[in-house]
Amino acid sequence: MATSLIPTLPNYYTVKQQQQDNPSQYCTLQWRRGQLVVMLPGVVKQPYMPSLDRKQLLVECLNHSPINLVRIDPKLGEAKLKFWADACEQASKPIFLRIPSSNKQPKQTDSALWWFKRFTDWLAALVFLLAVSPIMLGLVLLMSLYYPGSLFSCEWHVGERGKLFKVFKFRTTTLSKKAIGEQAIAHQSNLCQREDEQEITTLGRWMRKYGLENLPQLLNVLRGEMSLTGPKCLSLEDAVRLNIQTQRQLNALPGITSLSQVEEKFQPVESGCGETL
Repeated sequence: MATSLIPTLPNYYTVKQQQQDNPSQYCTLQWRRGQLVVMLPGVVKQPYMPSLDRKQLLVECLNHSPINLVRIDPKLGEAKLKFWADACEQASKPIFLRIPSSNKQPKQTDSALWWFKRFTDWLAALVFLLAVSPIMLGLVLLMSLYYPGSLFSCEWHVGERGKLFKVFKFRTTTLSKKAIGEQAIAHQSNLCQREDEQEITTLGRWMRKYGLENLPQLLNVLRGEMSLTGPKCLSLEDAVRLNIQTQRQLNALPGITSLSQVEEKFQPVESGCGETL
């Protein structure tokens, strides 16, 4: 049975009417079996909480909450989803998109094939990571010498069963002086920064040509967030634009290399006379 979480939380005040009518500043929270469900505003008005708009307050609420995970409605929009995702990351609470379930997706604990595939992916990713570690180390040294700022770009993507996680990539663009200054102040110990899409560096252009910027994604495979091959890994920006039916594909574990790309690579090529080469 779903019950509202709002009445159980202290120190809230009534929001002004114009704030209640603004979806970007207001949402409905419900408690369901140890899960916090974040949805669009419903018919029943709920008291406004400052923590819904202030990240640090939200992080503190999540830290002191007994919830195990957060499920959030994609209809809330990309900005609100990133706000909650960042807060959940700081509070060490997993966050999932509320998407239609897929009957074809087996439960992790009930499928020996799933566990075998995960072990195979983990072992292969570890071998690949050790093999390319000299290349990655060289890229890190070059980036540190010639391109100050963060080494990696991290953006929210959607993983298995709608779980949100950050995909690791080498940064291939320049950072503005303002961005570098903000990073030095607010993220001194954080090597991961969202890419500032300004200008592609010379090294970044070379990395994109050979796909080397994707090498850090092997870390995502080791963490169980991705597979070596699988459905295309969609960014949060792309996922929120999917319709309800298409969102079912987000139940599967995404891959570094899309299965469609593998199929196209090995698909027979037809000649101009209609013959298969």
